[in-house]
Amino acid sequence: MVSERAGDGGGSEFQRVSDVLHSRLADGTYPLGGRLPTQRELASEFDVSRDTIQRVLRELSSEGLIRSKQGSGSRVVKVQLAHSSSSGVHGIGGKGRVSLGPIIRAAFAVPDVALDVFTLTSESLDAHIRLQAERVRLREITPQRIAVRILLPSEELDLPYPRAKGDPADPRPQERLRAITRRHTASLRGSLRDLHTEGLVPDVSVEVRHVPLVPAFKLYLLNDTEALHGPYEVIERRILLDDGEEIDALDVLGLGSALTHYVRDDSPDSQGTLFVDSMQAWFDSCWSLLAKP
Repeated sequence: MVSERAGDGGGSEFQRVSDVLHSRLADGTYPLGGRLPTQRELASEFDVSRDTIQRVLRELSSEGLIRSKQGSGSRVVKVQLAHSSSSGVHGIGGKGRVSLGPIIRAAFAVPDVALDVFTLTSESLDAHIRLQAERVRLREITPQRIAVRILLPSEELDLPYPRAKGDPADPRPQERLRAITRRHTASLRGSLRDLHTEGLVPDVSVEVRHVPLVPAFKLYLLNDTEALHGPYEVIERRILLDDGEEIDALDVLGLGSALTHYVRDDSPDSQGTLFVDSMQAWFDSCWSLLAKP
C-alpha cells in the first residue's frame, strides 16, 4: 500500500513531498526506467532538508517503486501498468502493457464521466483525480457530468494488512492506513467539488461507502464500458509510522500493482464484455446491499 507520511521535525513537510512524488509516479512524470531529480534538486524544489528527502526516497524504495544507488541517484523500477486484453482502445495501442494514465485520461475526455472504484485506500485514485481536475481547469477537457462512487473497507474490519511483523496486534499500522484513506478521500472529493463550485463542471457527484470486505484486488469501472482489475501483492517492507518510528511490516502494493484492462464491445460473449458486465453487477450489488455511507 502506498504509504502514509510522518516525519522528523515536520511531518507535514514529509507528507507534502511524499504526496507529490507519489503523484508524479502515478501520472508518468517519472516514467519507468527514468531517474528522479537528485536529492539536492528535490530539497531545493520543495524547500526542505536533505534528511526529509532521504526519508521520502527510503519510503519509495521500501514500496519497490524506485531503486537508489549511491553515486547514481534513484531510478523508477515499478509503475502502475495495465495489460490490455483488447486492441486499439482509445488509441492507447494494441494488446500489451500500457500505463494507467492514458486510460484514465481517455475516460475523462467524454461529456458524461462515470467512475466506480473498489480499493483498499483512495491514494492512487486521488493522484489521478487531481490530474484530471487540472486538465479541466486548463480547458483540455470539458466534461458536463462527473459521477464517482468509491467502495472502501469498513473501518471496523481487522485487516490482514498492513501488520507489524514483530507485533501483529500493534494497532498503529491500521490506524495509519485509515488516516491515509481519510486524507486522500477528502482531497479527491474537494478536487471534484471545486470544479462544480468554480462553474467548470455543471454536475458533480462523489459518494463514498464502506463495505465489510477485505480488498484482495483493486477495481476501476469506467463509463460502463471498461474495467481495470488487479490483485494486491503482499510484500514485506519497512513502514514509517506517524510517531516517526520505522517498523518491519506486511503490507500491500497499491501504486505498483499490476492491472488488467478489459473493454466492453459489441459481442455479448466476448471476454471484455462478460468481465465488465459481471464486475459492474458485483459492484452494484455490494453498493446497494452491503455498503454503508
